[in-house]
Amino acid sequence: MKKQHWAIIMVLLILIVDQATKILVKTNMHLEEMIPVIGDRVFIYFVENPGFAFGMSFGGVLGKIALTLFRLVASILIGIYIHRLIKRNAPLDVILGLSAILAGAAGNIIDSAFYGLIFNESTYGTVAELFSESGGYAPFLQGHVVDMIYCPVLRGTFPEWFPIWSGEPFTFFKPIFNIADSAITIGVIYLLIFQHKFFKDA
Repeated sequence: MKKQHWAIIMVLLILIVDQATKILVKTNMHLEEMIPVIGDRVFIYFVENPGFAFGMSFGGVLGKIALTLFRLVASILIGIYIHRLIKRNAPLDVILGLSAILAGAAGNIIDSAFYGLIFNESTYGTVAELFSESGGYAPFLQGHVVDMIYCPVLRGTFPEWFPIWSGEPFTFFKPIFNIADSAITIGVIYLLIFQHKFFKDA
């Protein structure tokens, strides 16, 4: 199988799993509903991210549009770079690592661009509907990214001698994320650890 076919398969698989999980969560859970998966260490916890990573936002409506457009341009550039690497006969694992990053970025772009149009609003007491008669909750490019994976694998209290947070409780890992975020993170870490020599010599 040609490298471009592997890249396409990687992107499609991640996008399908990412969007399927998001749609299932959004159409079956109300906002901030939590379902334990593995004891008190792994949960499905439905939240929506209106802005940047980890719930950060900036610039209001214009900032949201600018962020989505930036993600779109970055994804196009990554796609062009993958195409050039395939032409240069780059190693398949480099192509797949970059394809995972591309798929993750595209998955979150879909949420930002279209979810506000095709879903009504999720609330703390009601479940959203796909293509609701009441219409969408936000204009084009202003939708919220659906996050649902919460893994507080380590909980404890900082010791009294610890600076700044002395005696305060802590949780690791606290951010809530989705399949697209995971694909980006895994792709970046993989390339940094195992493929740094390729990019150094490229």
